[in-house]
Amino acid sequence: MSPRRRAADRARAGRVALALAVVAAVLLAAGCGSRLPESDFERRDGRDPGPRTAEPVKVGIITSATSPVGGSAFTGPRDGARAYFDRLNERGGLRGRKVEVVTCDDGGSGVGSNECVQRLVRKEKVFALVAGASLDYAGAPQVAKAGVPDIGGQPVGPAYDTYPHLYGIYGSLAPRDGGDPGWDGRLYGGTEVYRYFKREQGARRAAVVSYNQSASAAYARLVSRGLKKEGYEVVTEQVDFALPNFRAVAADLRAQKVDLVFDAMDTHGNAQLCEAIDEAKVKLTAKVTNVQNWSSAVPDEYKNSPRCRNALWATGSSRNYADTRHPEVRAFRAAMKRTEAGKKQLSQWQLEGWAAAMWFSDAARSCGDRLTRACVERYMERDKPYTARGLLLPVSFEKRSKPPEARRTCLSVARWRDREGWVGQGGDMDRNCFTVPQLGYRP
Repeated sequence: MSPRRRAADRARAGRVALALAVVAAVLLAAGCGSRLPESDFERRDGRDPGPRTAEPVKVGIITSATSPVGGSAFTGPRDGARAYFDRLNERGGLRGRKVEVVTCDDGGSGVGSNECVQRLVRKEKVFALVAGASLDYAGAPQVAKAGVPDIGGQPVGPAYDTYPHLYGIYGSLAPRDGGDPGWDGRLYGGTEVYRYFKREQGARRAAVVSYNQSASAAYARLVSRGLKKEGYEVVTEQVDFALPNFRAVAADLRAQKVDLVFDAMDTHGNAQLCEAIDEAKVKLTAKVTNVQNWSSAVPDEYKNSPRCRNALWATGSSRNYADTRHPEVRAFRAAMKRTEAGKKQLSQWQLEGWAAAMWFSDAARSCGDRLTRACVERYMERDKPYTARGLLLPVSFEKRSKPPEARRTCLSVARWRDREGWVGQGGDMDRNCFTVPQLGYRP
């Protein structure tokens, strides 16, 4: 391999590992442009025309549809939200007003993020942003300055724990005053995932696999810290991104007799690791992944590793998209089947995008005939936690002055089975709860 090619691969490694590490780390907390005048959305005399005008309510969705981590890595929330709004419009919209969706692909870059914010906020004059998923949400300060509600976005980075008017899909207890993220630059996440596998599955020894890249290694250290806090014996493994030796890792996992495997890698790296694990005949209680990889694409992504594939477990803060016993899950799946994206695959991020669109719609309905941003934000910041009719674990925005030392935290857990798909584990997510310590980290 030429030095130039190797350098390019390492640059890509940095971007990929950074993206995946930040996604997973922030999920542990589950965690230019002037203000647009309200007169753009209500009459100067204080009267709102409401449904009589039938003027559509315009919302924007910013997605890294093209990015260094792959074309479909971030599109799930957008696709789920669009499916919800399509069904809503078929049923009459918001008090007679259709929801007009304007999308923007930021290309996974900070420059693209700023351009999308400029286009949607200034040119399109969207009322709100919904279900965003950006690799680099550099435009977040502009959104906050413009006072545009951003509802149900994926916290790929610290923006949703930093700025006012931003409401991530998993909620936030942080002050969000536009200064440092979280509390003095530190975010906090719990150890409930590790507690679950220790208490419910009897796991005692865990491995954490990462790339030899700073962000990936930093996330691996965070996972290791949480595991040790819960009393695990921890084995750390690191591979070179350009020339990873997963066979050596798998051999060591077998020799160390690990129960669980966590990682700070992309899907491709995980698939290679699983192949090596199968070749080495490593017996695992679980190969644990996160909500971003919780999809029906598992058979294709892990086609060469049937044993490891059937040891895949996913954890998150939303109801399993495969739980067809729940009426809202059935509604989501029926709507997605009518879309091109849903015909290809279903995913947990699609369900969370659906829930984000529902959240915005419920907030808008609470305003009656007088739809304003201030009214929508009052709904978002109300005392009653939001659950999207049972699709989300209770979400709130409290703006605590100090971070919690411990919290009672619930989680949704599923395991992949080839003949059944993602099968829920641990009972209903609303009762699969633990009181766990909150560990601080710098994003």
